[in-house]
Amino acid sequence: MKNVIVTGIPRADLAAVTELAGFGVATVHEAIGRSGYLGPGLRPVQDGARIGGTAVTAICWPGDNLMVHAAVEQCQAGDVLVVTTTSPCTDGLFGELLATSLAVRGVRGIVINAGVRDVAELRAMNFPAWSAAVSAQGTVKETPGTVNMPASIGGQLIRPGDAIIADDDGVVCVPRDNVSAALAAATARTAREEASRRALAGGALGLDMYGLRDKLTSRGVEYVEYRP
Repeated sequence: MKNVIVTGIPRADLAAVTELAGFGVATVHEAIGRSGYLGPGLRPVQDGARIGGTAVTAICWPGDNLMVHAAVEQCQAGDVLVVTTTSPCTDGLFGELLATSLAVRGVRGIVINAGVRDVAELRAMNFPAWSAAVSAQGTVKETPGTVNMPASIGGQLIRPGDAIIADDDGVVCVPRDNVSAALAAATARTAREEASRRALAGGALGLDMYGLRDKLTSRGVEYVEYRP
């Protein structure tokens, strides 16, 4: 791995990313063809947070957060810092002090495929974080990695400047060139869901709305009356 820090990255349109975040992770993930989801291993340290921002990526060595510190300098308002490691790591690479440094730069949160610590402080300062672990285990600052190179989490590729949407359901990445299309698709899906919601609230059954009765029959499912 070449040790580089890439500067001046192109970013997705922040206003569009912010609007996209309003639809939530599940809707965006479904709307873009069930792609981009970073997996169930990333969980929020707080309840109810929902953010959307542009990715700044850092690839670190396990137990070493040198490149997280390097990435802070490359962050700007509206970004989300995305951190992963070269091999699995649950050490606490990120905590309150780094969050303070990011918050003052207008960074909207962090997504880290490793551990965080100082969770109470992160919650108190309202700095959103999604992580693979919570761990008090500290780190060193010795081994170089990369900043703003493509990173992989959960089998998904995150490129610098891509849109990152995160909420209680997890994290989804939308390629920066696809944000406008994702916004249109999420808007259309939401309209369809609202129509379904009204029908269900009126007493309709999903079995009928989605044509599932025929599917049950074609799969050999039979209704039999209970007899004592």
